[in-house]
Amino acid sequence: MNPRLRPYQTYGIALLRVSLGVYYVLHGYYGWLVVGVERLAALNASMGIPLPTVGAWVVLLGHLVGGALLVIGLYTRMGALMNVPIMAGAALLVHFDQGFFMHGVVTNPTTGAAVAGGYEYALFLLLATVAVLLLGGGPLSIDARTRSRMRMGE
Repeated sequence: MNPRLRPYQTYGIALLRVSLGVYYVLHGYYGWLVVGVERLAALNASMGIPLPTVGAWVVLLGHLVGGALLVIGLYTRMGALMNVPIMAGAALLVHFDQGFFMHGVVTNPTTGAAVAGGYEYALFLLLATVAVLLLGGGPLSIDARTRSRMRMGE
């Protein structure tokens, strides 16, 4: 790595962590307050996902709580871990049979409503989340500050 860029590595980790966290919080907000638990559970049931209501709550709480942990950098690995199975499920159970590339799929001929098809985006988010799981919160996180205080014996 170019030595002049090394100080910016800290910002790269923080940017990845915070942007993923914001994505998850917004996605959880949308699922909970716009779509609703009942409709999300019905969607899960229509796809044959077992325990559809439980699954809906797991997705919503995982995105909201895990995403918030990522944003603030507290228990970062736990926040990422909460979202890994959710994104793996999204890629494999929801989008895999739609092919790799993301594209619009018309789902309702009457309204013309379209949803994103393809698993590339869910897979990308899964891999980015695994990267944060492996990297941790980075130096610009509450986790790092807590660790440094523990080392100093405070």
